[in-house]
Amino acid sequence: MPARILTLLLLMLCAWPAQARTATARIDTIRASGAELHGVTVHLDWPAGAARGTLRIEAARIEADALGYRFRDVRWTCPLASAESARWSCSGPLRAAGAGDMQLAVDLSSVRTDGTLARGDARISLQRTAASPDATRLQLTRVPVAWAQALLSSAWSGGRLGTGEADGRVTLHTPRDRPVRVDGDLAIRAMSLESADASIAVGDLDGRIGFAAQVPDTGATQVSVDGELRDGEILFGSTYLALEGRPLQFALDARQAEGGGWAIPRLQWRDGPTLAMDGSAALAADGGVRELALEARSTMLDALPARYLSGWLGLAGLGELALSGAATVRVEFAQGALHTLDAALDGVDLVDAAGRFRIDGLAGDLRLATDGVADSELRWRGGALYDLAFGAIRLPMRSADAALRLREPASLAMLGGQVRLPEFTLQPPAPDAGMRVDFGLELDALDLGQLTTALGWPAFAGTLSGRIPSARYADERLDFEGGLAVEVFGGRVDVGALSMERPFGVAPTLSADLALRDLDLLGITGAFDFGSITGRLHGRVDGLRLVDWTATAFDAELHTEPARGVRQRISQRAVQDISSVGDASLVSSLQGRLIALFDDFGYRRIGIGCRLANEVCRMSGLHSAGDGFTIVEGAGVPKLQVVGFNRNVDWPTLVERLAAVAAGDVAPVVE
Repeated sequence: MPARILTLLLLMLCAWPAQARTATARIDTIRASGAELHGVTVHLDWPAGAARGTLRIEAARIEADALGYRFRDVRWTCPLASAESARWSCSGPLRAAGAGDMQLAVDLSSVRTDGTLARGDARISLQRTAASPDATRLQLTRVPVAWAQALLSSAWSGGRLGTGEADGRVTLHTPRDRPVRVDGDLAIRAMSLESADASIAVGDLDGRIGFAAQVPDTGATQVSVDGELRDGEILFGSTYLALEGRPLQFALDARQAEGGGWAIPRLQWRDGPTLAMDGSAALAADGGVRELALEARSTMLDALPARYLSGWLGLAGLGELALSGAATVRVEFAQGALHTLDAALDGVDLVDAAGRFRIDGLAGDLRLATDGVADSELRWRGGALYDLAFGAIRLPMRSADAALRLREPASLAMLGGQVRLPEFTLQPPAPDAGMRVDFGLELDALDLGQLTTALGWPAFAGTLSGRIPSARYADERLDFEGGLAVEVFGGRVDVGALSMERPFGVAPTLSADLALRDLDLLGITGAFDFGSITGRLHGRVDGLRLVDWTATAFDAELHTEPARGVRQRISQRAVQDISSVGDASLVSSLQGRLIALFDDFGYRRIGIGCRLANEVCRMSGLHSAGDGFTIVEGAGVPKLQVVGFNRNVDWPTLVERLAAVAAGDVAPVVE
């Protein structure tokens, strides 16, 4: 900004008649290449016989629209002296409305013009020669980058420069009847920049920037930039980059588009083996991306998550994801929507630090196109889902009608059985909708023994089978149609209304309804070390809701039903465990004193219910029993009855009691 004022004032000084001693000139308009001065007054007062005079230049307005600069009430006053024949010097304060005071010093001769503009430690030195009158050379020393705000605003209305300094050279070319050209090479220190909506931000940026720009009075501005960034932070949308002293190189060519915005036919980025990019783009006037064609290559994916993907992965709850291997990705975006994706993966390993999943040896290619048909195939050697290991898979894909689909069903080995994917469709994000995935799922004879061992649960036998004909993932929510059937403890558990929110994000939430049919109580109590109960268990768990795998709500009811040939007995230990968990008491008839003499008892029915809300479990049983509710209704001699009296039980306390029973910390005591 000050450099442009200096250049225009020097043009006037060079034209001033040296023989004049006291005179005033008023000029309505002075036009120079790329700039205009309006309301100019030049006054020279040189007393007779004096060694120097006083020069005062005023301009009501200075407008350099091509560079984005406008100033009002500009005044420069200085003592004008002649050091030798045809050489003049003048130094004094330069002021403009709304701008701080600066010091301008000028040295003129018939062969060259030298000047210095300074404010504090910041300094711009200027040089022009008669041999190259169209070239003005500027040397910058500790110049605040904020001085370039007007120039930035002319190209990007939403950009705001902050702190930072620049050193280096800038050359301004102003040939007659041709566009103004500017080129230079600058070293920047601690530069900050931010867009109006804060979606783009730069902080404490150190590096070198070379540039060349052509700025016509009318028409499109053209810019070429290249350089090296050594330290600082960059935020672009959800992409966050911390340089941390690891330099990278960049280059781009840009041309201002009609109606604002920029066309960028060349875009380059070089960050060693971590990331190399080449592409082109079209930006809106606010900095938003209208179109993008980009090829990105990485031969060392290890550093990619922390260096570039932390923002994106954090939004998906995968902030600690580890990657290794190599990949090349080509993408095209148009009007805010993905148009083409072509990815080639080589030996890629993905490991979630939270232990939620792992994929080993992901390889192959993936092609997605909105026009035409394209085939591709992905595969991996194996992996794990929440410590549940799974085997290799092959995923042949076909892109058609702007969607990606399986060409044929796929399957993998897991828990001694098979997981099949009969169909899969991926719909990429669109301007008015996010990504959507539709698929089917079949589980065949998964071994619950292996499942319980992997999850650290009490070991029990059984299989998990079922078919989900249709499932959909959209807007961070996974919904299932159909259900799963778990064959366990000689009976069956049906899972319905299954859905998940943020399955791999922060605080994943699962919702489901469960129906229990004809489970063997002896197997259940044995597996969970809950005494010994024989009989067949039925029941339901409606509205089950787990947040971060912790139950927060459900309405459960469990009960026994008589079955031909099945004895119904409950052990002394099981009675004590039920009492310790639910604040139950033993109520008996006159045979109460005989209870301690028996190891187990006959029962007619067992029933218990819990409705969980706000960390309080509202308890119920078979029926009311005075102020309590009956949990166990005895049969035979001695006749046993277990009654609960606390209908509202703190859920965390109840969980602690169940854990104590499973750990064997409750000793059977009969009162």
